[in-house]
Amino acid sequence: MSSESISPLVHTITVQDQPVEILTAPGITPSEFKNAIESSLFQQWLKNLQGQNGALNDGIMSLNKVLIQGVDYFGKRIGFLKFKAEIIDKETGKQVPGIVFARGPAVAVLILLECEDETYAVLTEQVRVPVGRFVLELPAGMLDDEEGDFIGTAVREVEEETGIHLNKEDTIELTAFLEPSTGRKVFPSAGGCDEEIAVFLYQTRVSKEIIQQLQGKRTGLQEHGELIKVHVVPYKQLWRATADSQVLMAIALYEMAKRDGLLPKS
Repeated sequence: MSSESISPLVHTITVQDQPVEILTAPGITPSEFKNAIESSLFQQWLKNLQGQNGALNDGIMSLNKVLIQGVDYFGKRIGFLKFKAEIIDKETGKQVPGIVFARGPAVAVLILLECEDETYAVLTEQVRVPVGRFVLELPAGMLDDEEGDFIGTAVREVEEETGIHLNKEDTIELTAFLEPSTGRKVFPSAGGCDEEIAVFLYQTRVSKEIIQQLQGKRTGLQEHGELIKVHVVPYKQLWRATADSQVLMAIALYEMAKRDGLLPKS
């Protein structure tokens, strides 16, 4: 237990020229409160509220207060932030759902390997405690800095999780084909989480030996609790092989981009 006081705290900020109270739930320390307010997660959320297509942009809604409920650290930086925002629809006077689990931007990579007239996709399997199951997923990860280096994160995560080294110039950002108004990212659970994902494509031709070496390979940063097993799945079976939303989103983006002639010729 921290020696810091855990009494509820209050801080006032200005949003859209209006004062907004930021409060703490019991158990949040002063240092956690300060770090939460100053974190890139919270600041980006405020920026999104006021930006293009932002909830506060057209004056229909107002932000009255925010309750900081939970702060989780990854080392010295905040990894997850849980808070509740009181946002009112001015026309009806009703409060809209405002529970937020903030974790920030992330990347996912669809790796397609061509081998002997067959296309394979590379997936990772690891335990996901929130759903209580092992899940087959795309190689993916969260951005761990504030620089917004999506492609650099994609390259690093693929190498850590599969052992495959990608060249940045050989990857294609599938989400970049979305309309600018979307932010060119996908939101897997916008009703409760701020996570936005850039989806990348990497295609290459490999030998049968490479496929065999990847199948069942054990990877991951064990010191960070990553215990990963690599799976290689025929692409034609991919859409039925897992319920992971990132896989299904990547398939849709890839197939539509291919249909519309947006991908370079193999």
